[in-house]
Amino acid sequence: ATRPKMAASYNFKKITVVPSAKDFVDIVLSKTQRKTPTVIHKQYAIARIRQFYMRKVRYTQQNYHDKLSQILDDFPKLEDIHPFYADLMNVLYDKDHYKLALGQINMARHLIDNVAKDYVRLLKYGDSLYRCKTLKRAALGRMCTVMKRQKQSLEYLEQVRQHLSRLPTIDPNTRTLLICGFPNVGKSSFINTITRADVEVQPYAFTTKSLYVGHTDYRYLRWQVIDTPGILDHSLEERNTIEMQAITALAHLRAAVLYVMDISEQCGHNLNQQVDLFNNIKPLFANKPLMIVTNKIDVIRREDLSEENKVLLEDLEKEGIPIVPMSTLTGEGVMEVKNKACDQLLAYRVESKMRSKKVNSVLNRLHLSVPQQRDDKERPPCIPEAVRQRKAAMDTDKPKKKLERDIELEMEEDYVIDLKKHYDLHHPDEKYDPIPELWEGKNIADYIDSDIMKKLEELEKEEEMREAAGEYDSDMSDDDEETREIRSMAAKIRKKKKLIKMESDVRRKVQKPTLPRVARKDYDVSEFKSQMEELGVDMADKDNAHFKRARSKTPVGLKRKREASEAGSRARSRSVPAGKVPRDQSGIRDPQTQQKARVIAKNAQKKMNKFGKAGESDRFIGTKMPKHLFAGKRKQGKTQRR
Repeated sequence: ATRPKMAASYNFKKITVVPSAKDFVDIVLSKTQRKTPTVIHKQYAIARIRQFYMRKVRYTQQNYHDKLSQILDDFPKLEDIHPFYADLMNVLYDKDHYKLALGQINMARHLIDNVAKDYVRLLKYGDSLYRCKTLKRAALGRMCTVMKRQKQSLEYLEQVRQHLSRLPTIDPNTRTLLICGFPNVGKSSFINTITRADVEVQPYAFTTKSLYVGHTDYRYLRWQVIDTPGILDHSLEERNTIEMQAITALAHLRAAVLYVMDISEQCGHNLNQQVDLFNNIKPLFANKPLMIVTNKIDVIRREDLSEENKVLLEDLEKEGIPIVPMSTLTGEGVMEVKNKACDQLLAYRVESKMRSKKVNSVLNRLHLSVPQQRDDKERPPCIPEAVRQRKAAMDTDKPKKKLERDIELEMEEDYVIDLKKHYDLHHPDEKYDPIPELWEGKNIADYIDSDIMKKLEELEKEEEMREAAGEYDSDMSDDDEETREIRSMAAKIRKKKKLIKMESDVRRKVQKPTLPRVARKDYDVSEFKSQMEELGVDMADKDNAHFKRARSKTPVGLKRKREASEAGSRARSRSVPAGKVPRDQSGIRDPQTQQKARVIAKNAQKKMNKFGKAGESDRFIGTKMPKHLFAGKRKQGKTQRR
């Protein structure tokens, strides 16, 4: 069967990983062990023993064959892919080495197939289990030896696979802009400016060591922009791998070529050398739109160049090559370069299509109508007034509004932010009025009486009149005898309370066994009465005061007879109070409801009983996959028990 050619997308990232020789052997042998039967006895019929070992040999051979075929199919064949990729792979990996490695893998596959065929033929004549087993070991051993000899080829192919997967995805047939020139002239800065690519930019030569791809849009079309490594001016044989990548791209890609020159000569090469390199690689520009881009005009303009350099550029222009100035630092002329290059390439692609043989079959089906003017009357376009107004409103040439940031930069240290000047009020003069103070969600100003000052004056006048009338002249400082006695008594009571508190604190601090209240000494009533009389309390007629009673005595009722229902509840724990209903009976009005509750409780317990749970809180999880059922090799037969 013929192998299909690779698609134009060239997705090298899908190539399967190439294992090392040791891993290759381990993978295949472990798969053979897992996927084929392992139990055989010498008592079995000889045909069954032969079949057992032949199956192992065939299965191993098939695994090797499939995996090696996968490697051979995944790696691109240099004859099938685009010449650009074929040459690029030759530059990067050496075409001969690459073909040799794939050839070695193909030979290994062929040898393994032959080994398996020979040993299967010998196994057909094996006369014992030992003989068959020896032949099987020899067959698998020879296959593994063949694979171990491919160690270097497999390692090389794995490195190629890793590098291929890191290559940028370049479509050789799409619209492409190709940037080339000496190192450090500004190629990477240009691709970073016009695309979303992020190529490293440094002030030294050969920062870019491989091809980089970015994408941009122009006229609603997607364009591919390729940044190539710098090229030096010497013969093709002396160029290194980095430079050869750029040469390969120039030779094979149908693209608009932008040759970037540094007219400031900061790249380390003068203008004369850059023109020499241009003339050296000029054959690669054949049949491609070409443009010379003079970069770094922010350092020196074309008009400021020396006469010799001016003549060099004029000679190039005489050959019909357009020269466009730009500066990637300031952005001047960058978009103009991009637009001109894209237009050039579009025109070239249309022209090449017109020259092709297919164009005639299309042109005879096309008719271009050219309208003729019928009279001299002018018919200007009708633009509605609303559209005119909107267009005027969108005019960006108007002076921009001065932002607060601009004012801050102007005034520097003298700037103070003013948040009130933009307040939109009915009365603009109220902008700087003090803001009302709020308390508990209400404006304090709403509760201030406007006549409060007037009322205050009236109150003050009234006070003055009262003072004049002598209303406050009476002397309150002289207390009468009764008041003095009350005060002295209050002082004594306060002092006594303080002493009692101190005594109590002292008693509490002494560490001694506490007596129950019943065992304590009774209070002496006479002592208490004398203390109170000293404090001025009249203790006469206090015989029925009950000073010794601790608390009110509740009259004890007669014992009621125990009911029959209580007779059975004697077995209850003594910790349960006598009047408390058990949990299983609380809230149940009759025996039927109680029976129903028992059934519900029993059903709720079923699930836990099923899994051997002690109760709701038992969270134990048993072994989900018992080892005796799931470990080891699956035997022949039914697997329902699994």
